[in-house]
Formats: sequence, C-alpha cells, structure tokens
Amino acid sequence: MDGKTHSSQLEMSEKEQNMATLNRELHWFAQVLNARISGYLTQKELPVSDPPDLSQESSAYANLVRKHEFDEGARLVLILALAPHVMPAVLDPFFTKNSIYDRGMTEFGGYLSKNHGGFLPTGETAVFINSEGDFTKRAKAESYLHPDHPLVREELISLYGTEKDSPRMSAPLIFSERFLPHLLTGEAYTPQSYALFPAKKINTNMEWSDLVIDKGTLEDIDQIRYWIEKGDFLMNEMELDKKIKPGYRSLFYGPPGTGKTLTACLLGKATGSDVYRVDLSAIVSKYIGETEKNLSRIFDYAEKQGWILFFDEADALFGKRTQTSSSNDRFANQEVAYLLQRIEDFPGVVILASNLRSNIDQAFSRRFQSMVYFGMPDARNRYKLWQKIFEGPLKVEENLNLRALANDYEMSGGSAINVYRFGALKAMSRPDKLILKEDILKGIQKEFQKEGKTL
Repeated sequence: MDGKTHSSQLEMSEKEQNMATLNRELHWFAQVLNARISGYLTQKELPVSDPPDLSQESSAYANLVRKHEFDEGARLVLILALAPHVMPAVLDPFFTKNSIYDRGMTEFGGYLSKNHGGFLPTGETAVFINSEGDFTKRAKAESYLHPDHPLVREELISLYGTEKDSPRMSAPLIFSERFLPHLLTGEAYTPQSYALFPAKKINTNMEWSDLVIDKGTLEDIDQIRYWIEKGDFLMNEMELDKKIKPGYRSLFYGPPGTGKTLTACLLGKATGSDVYRVDLSAIVSKYIGETEKNLSRIFDYAEKQGWILFFDEADALFGKRTQTSSSNDRFANQEVAYLLQRIEDFPGVVILASNLRSNIDQAFSRRFQSMVYFGMPDARNRYKLWQKIFEGPLKVEENLNLRALANDYEMSGGSAINVYRFGALKAMSRPDKLILKEDILKGIQKEFQKEGKTL
C-alpha cells in the first residue's frame, strides 16, 4: 500500500474504512467462489487472485484477521458466513443445479429460509469452498469448523442447530450477531444487542434504602456483598484458595414480589458488577448438545466480564431431577449435571431464585454458600413499604390511612407496587390527579384475585 492510499484511509471515517475493507474482501471471495464452482464442474483448475493485503489497514475486519492470523481458508469461511448479512447475491452461484437430477448440488450444502430468498450456507458449503469437492482435502477444510479453531472458539461463527441423526456439516453456518455491528460500523459489542445470547442485563434505579426486608435477611445479603468486595483478597492473600473452591453460590427463596430480583440488582449496583438474568427458556434447546453450548456461552462470558449470574425461577432447570425412564429424561439429567459442574467451577457469584426451597434438588442445595429467605413483610415492614411507595408528587386522598392498609392487608412489596400503579393510572383520568382510597382498595382486590384470595 503506497503513502497516498494510506493517507486517504486516514481521512475516511471508521465506518467507511470498515465497509471499504469488506467490499474488497467480498469481491475477492466472489472471484474465488466462481472459479471453484466452475473448476469443479469442468474438472479444470482455474487461477484465483490472492486475498487483499490487510496488513496496513485499521478497519475492524482487518484487525480481526490480523489478531487471529487467519489464513486464506479461514478468511473464506469467515466471509462466507458474513455474506448473507452484507451481500447475499454473492452466494447466488451456489444455486447451480445438478442437470442429471434437476436439483441443487449436494456438494454445495446450503438451505433456504422462508424469510430469505437467497442461498444460506451450511457447514458443507464451507467445506466445499476450501476443498473444491476434493475428498482428500476434506479433513483440512473441516478443520476451520473445529471447536478449537479461532473462528469457532472465539464464536465468530457457529454450526447452529444440528438435528439428531443429521450430519454435523448439514447445520446452518451462522455468523455471530454480536460481531456484526462491530465489523460494519466499529461499534463495541454489548451482550444486550446479541439476540441469541440467552441472558439479559438487569439493573434498578432503586437504592438499598428502598429495600424493606427483615434484619436476618439483610445480614445474609451483606455476606454476599462482602464476598464480592473481598473475595479475591481472601482467596489470594489469605490463601483461602487452598481450602475452598472459588466463587459464591446463593439461593434466594420466598414468595413472589418479596425482593429477590431487586436484591440481585442492588448487589451489582453496590459492587460495580453487571447482573445478568439467565433466560432458562432460551437455554434449553431441542437440539442435542445445544443446551450445553448455551450454558457454556453464558459462563464463559460471565467469567471474563465479572458478571453476577441470576437464575430466576430456577426450579425449571435446577429442580428435582427425574427418574431416567426415557431418553429425554436422561438428556435432561445430563444437562442438570453439566450445569451443576459449571456452577461449582464458576469463580464468580451465582444467585438462584425460587419460590420454594423444597423445589430445589438437594444436590444443588449442598453446594450453596448461603440460602436467603425472603419472607412476606410483617405489618411493620408493610407500613414502611407503603410509606416509600407513596412518596412522590402524586397527591393522595386524605382519608387513606397507610398504617391501616399495612395492618389489614398482607401482601408483598411487588404486589403493593402494582396497587400503587393501578391507583396512579386511575388518578391520571382525573383533572386533580388525585389517588383515591377507593382506587387503592380496588387495586388490592385485583392483586388478591390474582392469588385466589378474597378481601
């Protein structure tokens, strides 16, 4: 690259540099693809140009290629997976039909989506482009899709959703959504933007003073907070690593709305740690082995970033294990065993939340450092809750007695907030924006109806 070209690159924006690099890489890919398909069909080896020189470029794509020292084969697989997102028409040559059977070429792999008219690559597609259909080159071509290769290990690409009894290379070749914005615009990756990531960051605008719980529960929570703040010092400087496993595991249990999620968020807020709530429905996959991959993805990121992991409604995966009466039961129990091992080995903080302590398998219970009970607030704490909830600019009817509410109606903090929301919405329909006593009583009635109780 000459000085003039380098100077002009400096004047380009980061996004423009990224797009310029990708454009050159895609056009090189198109040349290689056409040559290899034509060469395969005619049984003649056709020359192809060398890949673009990225050694002096500062684009996100160029930096990625240099960081992992990707060779030509790895770059072909990478751009193959990326092509449907940025230039889907470049893959149209794969629609070439087998003239004898009047169908697509099996060697090319690929699949169609009901929402996408173009060709979508599979593992078999990646194998073809690096082996040109030559069986003797297949092992080398498949090595780019091995879990130890940086393309897969760093989760740039994946073979997602291998159905039972199907060849591994028939799985769709997926480019990681979490890297796509970075390669296109240079934006930093955040897990929240990754649609397939089965955990979401949670936080709160509330403070410890807003959490109304009894003294014993607060003392148990303080132990977790102290561990987050002092755990590394205790393990390394005080040599606790010779006596105990790293990490801290806690079970929060108690009725809904008693502060379990809020407490997890406050622990993160107080210690500067991100809290991620794990979506158990997204964890469990119908595809063999995908559940373990999903779990591994979460724990790997959490360990690198120092996240607190929060498993809400943990009974779904951490509950009592079934008898192995069927193959599905065996797979479910294998997933639980794998999860148990990852939790034990995780050096950070894991919080499981459940409505009932008895729902959690004893195999897990023995491994908790603490089991924190979040009970229904008594009348004194309910009065504190009502006082905090009614703080703010909305006016309340004078005859609404908060102490009487606390004494007469047993409910959780979450339910009390729902009552206030109902009253606030009713107040918005009035010119004076006044919350009436009848609004609150009606809201309480609705909350009780949810729980099958009557006033």
